[in-house]
Amino acid sequence: MKAWKKIAIGVGIVVVLAIVVGLTVSQSRKNVATVQTGKLQRQDLATVVSASGEIKPKTYVNIGANAYGKITHLYVKEGDHVKKGQLLAQLENVQSSADVNANEASLQAAQTDTIAADASLRTSEADLVRAQADYDRNKLDWDRAQSLFKDGLISKSDFDSRKNAWATADAGLVQAQARVAQAKAQHDSADKHVTQARANLTRVTDVLQKTSYSAPYNGVVTNLPGESVVSGIHNALGSTLMTIADMSIITAEVKVDETDIVNVHLGQPAEVTIDAIPKKIFYGAVSEIGDNAIVRSSGVSTSQSATASEEAKDFKVVVTLIDPPSSLRPGLSTTAKITTATRSNALSLPIQALTLRSKEQIEQQNNPPGSVHAAPPAAPETASKTKKGDDIQGVFVIRNRKAIFVPVTTGITGTTDIEVLDGLKDGDEVITGSYKILRTLKPGSSVKIDNTVPKKEEES
Repeated sequence: MKAWKKIAIGVGIVVVLAIVVGLTVSQSRKNVATVQTGKLQRQDLATVVSASGEIKPKTYVNIGANAYGKITHLYVKEGDHVKKGQLLAQLENVQSSADVNANEASLQAAQTDTIAADASLRTSEADLVRAQADYDRNKLDWDRAQSLFKDGLISKSDFDSRKNAWATADAGLVQAQARVAQAKAQHDSADKHVTQARANLTRVTDVLQKTSYSAPYNGVVTNLPGESVVSGIHNALGSTLMTIADMSIITAEVKVDETDIVNVHLGQPAEVTIDAIPKKIFYGAVSEIGDNAIVRSSGVSTSQSATASEEAKDFKVVVTLIDPPSSLRPGLSTTAKITTATRSNALSLPIQALTLRSKEQIEQQNNPPGSVHAAPPAAPETASKTKKGDDIQGVFVIRNRKAIFVPVTTGITGTTDIEVLDGLKDGDEVITGSYKILRTLKPGSSVKIDNTVPKKEEES
């Protein structure tokens, strides 16, 4: 064979081998997924529940109108600091003042009548004592006259005179007793008139006092009325004169989603931010947790609704601020981040590494085609489809350049990481992305690690 033929055949064989190798490499690369990875590490984790609401004082009172009338004097303005007992407002009180004066005069007259009735009673009692003495003296004289007349020692005229004197004394005694009884009745009536006058004076004095309003405690005026007010009636509230808020204790009242409320407990720490004071964090603790759910769309408590609702619900949570500044005002929008759980030196992995796979996929990973293993029991026809509830949570761990799905048990969730309780160990390298790869990656697939340039997530 000529030399050039041998060269041609050699070149052809090399070309064929190169093509075969290229096709083999190309085909193998088609089955390799490029992934990003991260290693498990130990760090401090904290689970945070975020909720929005508004700033409110812990104690405030709406001073309601107890009388009808026009406001004649308003001694404060909105934002003023007031002290307990300080006069705040005065309503028109001409009629109520006149009623008080009239009833004071009636009480004085009734008290004067009582004094006169008391004097009359004492006079009547003195007359009764005198009449009793006259009766006793004339009774003795009449008794002696009876004995003397029987013995013939006095005349008939003297006997009759003593008898008449005794009868007169007896009548005088009865009359004096009647005058005492009458004086006592008049005295009791005068006392009742005094009691009645005092009650009327108390009533009109109360009406007069309700035209003047004082601060129940130290605080800040947060609301002011119009020119006139009306008192409340049955099933209807009266006008609100003003609202006094005790700004010494400030709270953030927020609404926590129903899915998070089970993790919120009294005393848990919270960080509070206020829209009006940016880049400033205030600290506090949970001091109150509502028992009734609030429908998010209407703001009505479920206990006040006659029908059940499938809408999203929230629960009221109150966070008491520590050392709040004096510049805070009720109604400011706020956000509270409540720390519901913490872990120190917890084994953790990025949240995005978690994914779900079915039991069938995991079994295929553990028993690849061509391996010898026991045949699984025949499944009933009704269970031919995989249920979502049968999916297992886990992560893909890099082992021998393959993505091995490992079920994991997780604990608390931080901002970007989640605690691992079981299934992994320190230093394990897990697949963290991309999202598209994690969603479609099959257990046991070959992978290539590329952590140099973060890939942009694609939405499907």
